[in-house]
Amino acid sequence: MLVDTHCHVEPSRFEEGPDEVLARARRAGVRGFMVVGVAETTRSAEDAVALAERHPDVVAAVGFHPHDAAAIDDAAWATIARLARHPRVAAVGETGLDYHYDHSPREVQLEAFRRSIALAREINKPVVVHTREAAADTLAVLRDEGAREVGGVIHCFSEDLAFAEAALELGFYLSFSGIVTVKNARAIQEVAAAAPLDRVLVETDAPYLAPAPHRGKRCEPAHVVHTAAFVARLRGVEADELARASTDNARRLLGPALSVGGAA
Repeated sequence: MLVDTHCHVEPSRFEEGPDEVLARARRAGVRGFMVVGVAETTRSAEDAVALAERHPDVVAAVGFHPHDAAAIDDAAWATIARLARHPRVAAVGETGLDYHYDHSPREVQLEAFRRSIALAREINKPVVVHTREAAADTLAVLRDEGAREVGGVIHCFSEDLAFAEAALELGFYLSFSGIVTVKNARAIQEVAAAAPLDRVLVETDAPYLAPAPHRGKRCEPAHVVHTAAFVARLRGVEADELARASTDNARRLLGPALSVGGAA
């Protein structure tokens, strides 16, 4: 039993539709999902909430990706603030900083990140954090804005052990995607092997970042089984042990809205 704690399955990404994608994942042994709704408009967030309303084993996260921070207006913020309060929404995000592409100006990303944490604190829900080539600023914002009060997850973990230790100290979980299966991802593998088992999550970030043996192909939630098995091997434990622990961790993070193993 596994939970994919971060996937994007809206119809624009999967022509067969999210229901079929989730059904394939269930057949592979995935019993819970957090579907993340982030885009330049709020349509993705609205779709994620609607999907979570239909499926008890699905919860949503809503917010704005740092790439899209410059496109956010007051009306969009108001919609996200409303959706974030929905009982099927388990977290705010993904939000954070991406200094690799700089699709939005850094100062705009920083403001959106701070505002997202403030919303999470206001409604007492965790934060889903995206960070790329912005480690110092990400940690500084999390500390300065009081993210410790609600905790959250560093999604698609791709930093080093020092960053991991700082995030853990702030009460965050570390979520590993298919990137951990890449041969030269030594720093990420070191963290996946050493992190406390009660703080480890697995995800796909579908449709991106497919794990081995699906590298280079479209990723989907069913593939989280490969990432989980790889992390288990890194840690020298059985796959079932990693699955149980990561599922328990997902339950703690995502709360009662997630019915792991719930009916489709």
